[in-house]
Amino acid sequence: MKQFYFRLIKLLTGLFFCALGIAFTINARIGFSPWDVFHAGLASTLRISIGTASIATGILILLLIILLGEKVGLGTLLNMILIGMFLDLILNLRIIPVSNNFITGIIMLIIGMIIFSFATYLYIQSAFGAGPRDSLMVALSRKTGYPIGFCRGLIELIVALTGWKLGGMIGIGTVLFALLIGLFIQITFKIFKFDATKVKHETFENTIKQCFTTIREINKS
Repeated sequence: MKQFYFRLIKLLTGLFFCALGIAFTINARIGFSPWDVFHAGLASTLRISIGTASIATGILILLLIILLGEKVGLGTLLNMILIGMFLDLILNLRIIPVSNNFITGIIMLIIGMIIFSFATYLYIQSAFGAGPRDSLMVALSRKTGYPIGFCRGLIELIVALTGWKLGGMIGIGTVLFALLIGLFIQITFKIFKFDATKVKHETFENTIKQCFTTIREINKS
């Protein structure tokens, strides 16, 4: 049970740092990441917070990936809900400064990508399942037979252009994030000697079974 709690803490910490990294890239004001272009555009159109837009998008993607036959884990569900909640909290508290020039914008974007990469390491290592957007990428690759990288690029191109049409901010930061985030994540994994391909993600059903089994063992003792 201790191992389960340790993994859960890693997951929650990773999701919080995901939101923190996103907040830095948003406040850099040189262009949002592709998904955040869409979230911001949707938020502007529906007059809701960007965190709420992120949660709503995650719910729609979750329904889609279930229809496509992808497995859902506890991490998938918490990713869908908590990143948006944490993001709204961080932005509303205004603890991250807003850049007013290009140089500080670049610095903030880099800081955001570093934080996001570390968060990705924690989140994946917890092995509670991939997030809705990552699952969609995998599902599209499995259904079409196209490489993961191509499917990720296609999805991010579509959501960025759609978000831009809805009023989201596209700029040099959007391009830099799309080009560099993979490298930042790769470097982070190398620093921590972490191989994401060896992680066996736990489905939500298995997590529930494990919790009930542990509770029964505690009651017996």
